[in-house]
Amino acid sequence: MDIDDRSRGYVLSRRELLALLGAAGYALVSGYRPADHQGQTTGSAPCVVRPEQTEGPYFVDELMHRADLRTDPADGAIKPGMPLDLTILVSRLAAARCQPLAGVQVDVWHCDHLGMYSDVQDPGFNTVGKKFLRGYQVTDEQGRAPFTTIYPGWYEGRTVHIHFKVRSPAKRRPGFEFTSQLYFDDGLTDRVFATAPYAERRPRIMRNGGDRIYRRGGSQLLLELVPHGEGYAGSFHVALQGV
Repeated sequence: MDIDDRSRGYVLSRRELLALLGAAGYALVSGYRPADHQGQTTGSAPCVVRPEQTEGPYFVDELMHRADLRTDPADGAIKPGMPLDLTILVSRLAAARCQPLAGVQVDVWHCDHLGMYSDVQDPGFNTVGKKFLRGYQVTDEQGRAPFTTIYPGWYEGRTVHIHFKVRSPAKRRPGFEFTSQLYFDDGLTDRVFATAPYAERRPRIMRNGGDRIYRRGGSQLLLELVPHGEGYAGSFHVALQGV
């Protein structure tokens, strides 16, 4: 499998950041404490710009509104893998404050433990008609978009990652859209991949530091996970300016 398309985003310098925060338009930013999404706003904006990254060749706009991404509605099969509860929290940055942003569509998609994406034709596989590990949620009043999925596998040329897209509702015009990727600590990935069903494959070759897309800001997109039940859970905080 080839690596994803060329990355479109990059890490902003401090000078560029200051210019961006004073300009019109929107940017993906982050850096809140979980308490900030308990109906409160922050005093001064603690936000740090997150780099946009490539959508890649495997985004399919399936329009599946669901929280549990593990099931394939085509046949009811459930994808095996380490359980992962992922919550993306979206806020609006305005007047130097970060406020929860409701009604935003958050899409998530990633490969399975074998490195395959659903509903695509690739030189190494054909999953057209399958719809596993894809879906979207609409943020609630606290800006939360929760998902239940699995720890993603790996494929040639890429480190382990999850794609996500934050966008305005379809009926909103003018709309907005921002796309990026989430990454995982290499040490944690090693431990997960030593368990079934990941251990059935040969060891991965690519790690974070060797991935050219990760090197363009991936350290700002690391997903911090904690043990949760039989798997892991983590939250990722993002905010939009000018929406």
